[in-house]
Amino acid sequence: MSRGASDEELIALVVAAKDGAAFGELVRRHQGVVRGLMTRMCGNHALADDLAQEAFIKAFSKIGSYSGKGSFRAWLCRIAYNEFLMSARKRKATEKAMERFKQDTDDVEAPRDMGSVVDLDRGLKTLKEDERVCVVMCYAGGMSHSEAAEATGMPLGTVKSHVNRGREKLKAWFEAEEAMAS
Repeated sequence: MSRGASDEELIALVVAAKDGAAFGELVRRHQGVVRGLMTRMCGNHALADDLAQEAFIKAFSKIGSYSGKGSFRAWLCRIAYNEFLMSARKRKATEKAMERFKQDTDDVEAPRDMGSVVDLDRGLKTLKEDERVCVVMCYAGGMSHSEAAEATGMPLGTVKSHVNRGREKLKAWFEAEEAMAS
C-alpha cells in the first residue's frame, strides 16, 4: 500500500476489499490525533489508548457509512468522541453503584496517573465537559471549529462559544496558578 495514497483512496480500498493494509495506513495517519484527543479528554493514558483502539475498531466496521462529506479525520474523531461519551456514562453509572455500597467515601482517594501531572491537564479538568472537549479538539487536535462541530454533533456556534469560554477559563486558571506560585 502506497503511503502516498489519499485518505479517500485508502477508504475506497477498505470499503471495496476490506484491505487491512489500507486501513492500517489510515490508523497510522490519524492515531496521534485520536489518542491525543482521548488522553486530554479523559486524563488517563491507559483509558485513552483503550478508547482510541475501540474507536478504530468501530471505524473499520463502519467505514462503509463514511459519506465523504467533511473530513475523514472529523468522522473518525466523532466516533472517538462517542466512545468517550459511552465510557463516561459507564464510569458514572459504576461510580453511583459504588457509592451505594460504600458507607464512608471521605477517605477514598481518586486514582491518579503515574508520572507527572501536566499543568494543562489539571487546567482542562476544571472546565465543563463540553468546553474541555471543544478546546481539546480545536487546540490539541488542530481541528477547525467546523470539524469539531462535525465531530461532536454540536452546532458551530456552540463549539465556538465552548472554545472561547474554555480558553478564558484556562487563562484565568493559569493566572491564578501563577499568582499562587509567586
